[in-house]
Amino acid sequence: MQFSTVLRAAAYTAALGFALTGCAQSTTAAKNNGAADAGAKTVKVFISGDTNIQSLWEKDLAPAFEKANPGYRVQVQIDLHGEHDAQTLAKLTSSVEQKKDADFDLVDGGFVAKASGANLLEKVDTSSVKALADVPADVVKAGGTGGIPYRGSSVLLAYDTKTVATPPKTLDDLLAWIKANPGKFTYNSPKSGGSGAAFAATVLDKYVPADARQKMTVGYEKDLESTWDQGFETLRGLNPYVYQKGVYPNGNKQTLELLASGQISMAPVWSDQFLTGSANGTIPASVKAAQITGPSFTGGAAYLGVPVNAPNKDAALRLANFVLQPEQQAEIVKEISGYPAISIGRLPADIRDRFANADTNNLRKGYFDQISKDMNNLWDQKVPGQ
Repeated sequence: MQFSTVLRAAAYTAALGFALTGCAQSTTAAKNNGAADAGAKTVKVFISGDTNIQSLWEKDLAPAFEKANPGYRVQVQIDLHGEHDAQTLAKLTSSVEQKKDADFDLVDGGFVAKASGANLLEKVDTSSVKALADVPADVVKAGGTGGIPYRGSSVLLAYDTKTVATPPKTLDDLLAWIKANPGKFTYNSPKSGGSGAAFAATVLDKYVPADARQKMTVGYEKDLESTWDQGFETLRGLNPYVYQKGVYPNGNKQTLELLASGQISMAPVWSDQFLTGSANGTIPASVKAAQITGPSFTGGAAYLGVPVNAPNKDAALRLANFVLQPEQQAEIVKEISGYPAISIGRLPADIRDRFANADTNNLRKGYFDQISKDMNNLWDQKVPGQ
């Protein structure tokens, strides 16, 4: 798939003696049978994320890898919701500095880009992960020298075709539609979920110069936050026109529920949540989704990384290459409605059809982590009830 530049050390925030087993739920994809597995090569995968990603690894990716690679085992650990990312990154930093083994061989988490930037991850290219040749170069570049993109998602504009004959194509069209249809649109507060944050950031970006926006995606440029002033005025001006004259749901799920129940006609939603809801029937068939332009909503890739001090580095790279094969990429789409990282043309027709209305060529990176936090806090101060 050709989705462009995408997603997303804090070592000082945590005690270096942090133990992963103290905070992570640990599971094993295949039972180790003592002597029977004595010669097995075990790949420890550490997940910083939600249970759907844990299920993807344990029920799909790990068993498939073990079946295709006799003698290999995959062990999965999870830090639910990435609650201990700072501590995990601190521990990894300490282990590299002290030249000790990392506690995992492959990491799937939002802090991969930070770890890559801190030179904590093995540098990867098509010589070590051949399948990267089928991933767009700008997506690979966005993950740094150690990031391996393997799935993605974006925020889309969902709309009910029962009440919206022609959805907005651009941000300007959307803003005009909101004012022309009071009470029929809303978005969750940015602090409570990424779909609402993407809408707010997209409105702010309408007024942010391109060079400033680029700097704000890669570092903490607090002085550039003044370029948000006009955008916050625009967001504040929407209050009388959003659902119930200024009601902002708490979380992505509540936004989808308002849309599914017909209380609103349009809202920004995460692509994976929308596709999953459409497939399982929680979102009516009348609700469709598409991307806007000028600018588009933000989105991005999820990255894997192999620590430079991983005990089983070669096996981890083998696993990373495996999950980029068409069969595994198709499973990612089916199981969690994630965007494939490889060319969409290499996947079955029914998979390609699921992305027919998602413009995967124009996904934008979100803000740098600390800038995103500042935006969320400023939204709380400047927008609702004003």
